[in-house]
Amino acid sequence: MASPAVQQPRSASSKTESYVDNKRKEDIRRANIVAARAVADAVRTSLGPKGMDKMISTASGEVIITNDGATILNKMEVLQPAAKMLVELSKSQDVVAGDGTTTVVVIAGALLKQCLSLLNNGIHPTVISDALHKASLKAVDVLTAMAVPVELSDRESLIKSASTSLNSKVVSQYSTLLAPLAVDAVLSVVDPAKPDLVDLRDVKIVKKLGGTVDDTELVKGLVFDKKVSHSAGGPTRVENAKIAVIQFQISPPKTDIEQSIVVSDYTQMDRILKEERNYILGMIKKIKATGCNVLLIQKSILRDAVTDLSLHYLAKAKILVVKDVERDEIEFITKTLNCLPIANIEHFREEKLGHADCVEEVSLGDGKIVKITGIKDMGRTTTVLVRGSNLLVIDEAERSLHDALCVVRCLVNKRFLIAGGGAPEIELSRQLGAWAKVLHGMESHCIRSFAEALEVIPYTLAENAGLNPIAIVTELRNRHAQGEINAGINVRKGQITNILEENVVQPLLVSTSAITLATECVRMILKIDDIITVR
Repeated sequence: MASPAVQQPRSASSKTESYVDNKRKEDIRRANIVAARAVADAVRTSLGPKGMDKMISTASGEVIITNDGATILNKMEVLQPAAKMLVELSKSQDVVAGDGTTTVVVIAGALLKQCLSLLNNGIHPTVISDALHKASLKAVDVLTAMAVPVELSDRESLIKSASTSLNSKVVSQYSTLLAPLAVDAVLSVVDPAKPDLVDLRDVKIVKKLGGTVDDTELVKGLVFDKKVSHSAGGPTRVENAKIAVIQFQISPPKTDIEQSIVVSDYTQMDRILKEERNYILGMIKKIKATGCNVLLIQKSILRDAVTDLSLHYLAKAKILVVKDVERDEIEFITKTLNCLPIANIEHFREEKLGHADCVEEVSLGDGKIVKITGIKDMGRTTTVLVRGSNLLVIDEAERSLHDALCVVRCLVNKRFLIAGGGAPEIELSRQLGAWAKVLHGMESHCIRSFAEALEVIPYTLAENAGLNPIAIVTELRNRHAQGEINAGINVRKGQITNILEENVVQPLLVSTSAITLATECVRMILKIDDIITVR
């Protein structure tokens, strides 16, 4: 009978030679990169002044026409987790700089394409990630060296940069109107005590259908997209106004618990109505005693803020009433009017009122608005009234104006301008390429790939403008090699010119944050080697 085979003990050397299957990790990394690049390619055609617009149709039937990267990606239903990171990347750029939301996604897509070829060459993701980090730091230094300082008193330069932002939008033909408007709006809310900070919540954009974008105006005061409540024949115009912002209701009180009152005869009904009348009259007498002649009433969810009876008495007291003011508008209104919101009738004091020269109802298009002008001791806020022939145009005008406001805010935060038109990207590509030659090993290879990826911006600008991208980018490289650091693509003339002389400028913060954020996102995607789904 054969003896059973005796299992040989494993040698110590075989432990270190065990085979590890890295195929799954590579497949996951590749799938992530492909999905993220698909998102980048979707918005690439909308880059630059000659970029295409996207028509977005939502599930509810709403249609949006825009070429703003953040808006397009926000409305896309992205399911793949790595692709979602590019949507978040666009949102981050929108928060930091407000402009360059398409640029940042396109750069990230180009970097991912280069990373894929580096991974195929057998370079480890961590080596690529570290090299990208070094390259992005160097890129920020190069951009800062190229930048031109700007003063807030130099209104022309601020308008040029706001115009550059607006030129790539659907409403680009109105940039001569909207750019100065954006600059004036931001400069009027800059606080001298904090000169580097601008809160764009101090600039309120009110949209009103009718007219054209040409009718858009900056209002030094307050605008409400509402009518005056004059069902009882109250005033529609008040001069030397004393304005109260109230957060209580001028209507009969309700019981705290749900209950019904049974009235058995008319005398009791008359008594209830009399009590209600006396209650409302008592409130209005207290309001009138302070000299108040304009009431802004916050929208109430518990019961009616005003009733027909209270409107009747307010009209008799010659008090102008604007009701249904949104809760989130109260802070802006009180800051503008330099008054305090009043939460209870017992706290109604004259010192809590705001003062203005005129409050009036104005007919606009097919509706009416309420304007408050000549506000005494007005807070550092401003209102922009946006007009348009249809809702699609108004919404896009609002988005474009927001980008222009953000560009001016960037210049307030970091007072440096840089050329546009693909000039900084080509200069970065040239300088990083030269730096890569000095370095050694894998790092040099990765930084050269980073430099090549940045050429996607001028290439895409030329492609979207219908020019020959290869010829344009080659010529651009040649010009920069000769020392013309501000040479860029002039899409209007279809040739390469000095972009600074053409007034195509953008804030330094837009370019630096685009490079930094795109690199961070790509490094994060590179480091992912598995996706674990938790049910």
